[in-house]
Amino acid sequence: MSDSASAPPETGLEVALEQSRPMRLSGKLTCGAGQLTALVGPSGAGKTSFLRAVAGLLRPERGYVRVAGETWFDSDRSVFLPTRERHVGLVFQDYALMPHLSARDNVALSLLHLPRRERDLKAAQWLDQMRLTTEQQARRPAQLSGGQRQRVAVARALAREPKVLLLDEPFSAVDQMNRQGLYDLIAELRQSLRIPIVLVTHDLVEARHLADSIVALEQGQVMQQGSPEQIYRSPRNARVADMLGIANRFRGCWLGPDATAGPGRARLAWLTEAGEPVGIQLLVRDKGRIRPGTPVDWVIQSDGLLVGEEARQRAPDGESACARVATIVTAVRNLGDTTAATVSLKEAPSVGLRLTRSGPSRRLLEEGKALEVLLLCEWVHVMPSKRGPG
Repeated sequence: MSDSASAPPETGLEVALEQSRPMRLSGKLTCGAGQLTALVGPSGAGKTSFLRAVAGLLRPERGYVRVAGETWFDSDRSVFLPTRERHVGLVFQDYALMPHLSARDNVALSLLHLPRRERDLKAAQWLDQMRLTTEQQARRPAQLSGGQRQRVAVARALAREPKVLLLDEPFSAVDQMNRQGLYDLIAELRQSLRIPIVLVTHDLVEARHLADSIVALEQGQVMQQGSPEQIYRSPRNARVADMLGIANRFRGCWLGPDATAGPGRARLAWLTEAGEPVGIQLLVRDKGRIRPGTPVDWVIQSDGLLVGEEARQRAPDGESACARVATIVTAVRNLGDTTAATVSLKEAPSVGLRLTRSGPSRRLLEEGKALEVLLLCEWVHVMPSKRGPG
C-alpha cells in the first residue's frame, strides 16, 4: 500500500491500514500539524486499534504510518519501528500514572535521558503549563482530582516532545466541570505545539466541538472523514448519519429530475418510516446518480429548519426552494442556553422534526402549540438506501 504520491505534509500524520485478523482494519485517515482528528464509532469499531497501530503497539498486515516526514511503518518496504523509536505521546482513559510517585516524578519518567536536576526542572515546567500549582505537583495521584490526574498524564506525554499526540478517551473519567477546563487546555496546546493530535471518543458533542476533522469508524472500517460541518451536513450513508447521532433523518423516494425547475434539480417524496407518503415533495439538488423510483434516506440539519421571524427574514426567493410544513410541538426540553423540541407533522403525526433554538425563537417552542416550519431544500442531503420501498 506504499504510495509516495500521497505523502503527508512534512509535520502531519497519514495512516493507511488493511488487515483481516485478529480484527478487521481498513481505511485511511490523516491529521495535519496543529489539528485534532477525532475517531468516533460504536464499541469495537477499531478506534483504539488505529491508535495502537500509530504507536507501534500493533503491527497491521498491510499499510503505512507516516509522521512528520518519517515512515514508522510500511509493509511494502518491511519497515516497522518499535514503539520506543517512535516519538509518540500517549494519554489513556485510566491515566496510567505511577501511584507511589509524585506528579512531578511521574512526568520526569519521560525525561530519564536527562540529568536529574534538569529532569525535575522540565517536569515542573510542563506541569506549570498544565496549570498545576507547586503544591499539587508534589502530590501523589491519589491526592489529586480526576482532572488534575489527567493533566499530569498529558504533561508526561508531552514531555517526550512527541511528533504526534494520541488521546484514548482521556476525558471519560473526568466530571463535566473539569472536562471543560481540559477542553480549553487541549485547544491551547494545539496552537502552541503544532503537532497532529488524534482523539478517540464516544462523546459526539466532544468530537464536534474539539475536532478539525472527524473519522467515522465501524467494524474496523473508515466510513468517512471530513470536517464536523461537512460530515454532519453530508454523511456518506444512513449508517454514518446514525453513528453521528443526526436526529433529522428520514425515508424518501427519488422521483427524478424536474424539467420545470431547470438542470440539477429533482423531486424527492417524503415518506414515513413505514414507507407511506407524507404528502410533501421537496425540490433538491440532483447529481444525476439516482434513478427515479429509488428508495433513499435523507437528512437535514437544524440550521435548515426555520421558524417564526427567522423564517420570514431568511426565506429564499421562490417557494420551490423551500417547503412550509405545518407541525405541532410535541416535546420541549430546556438545555440551559438552548431549547430542544420535537415537532410532529400535522399530516403525518408519526414523523417528527427535531429543532434546537436559542434566543427569542425559543419562545415559540411551547408544547401543544401549532408551529409552521420552513424547510430549506438546499440543506437536504440525500443518501442511497439499502431498504426497500416500504
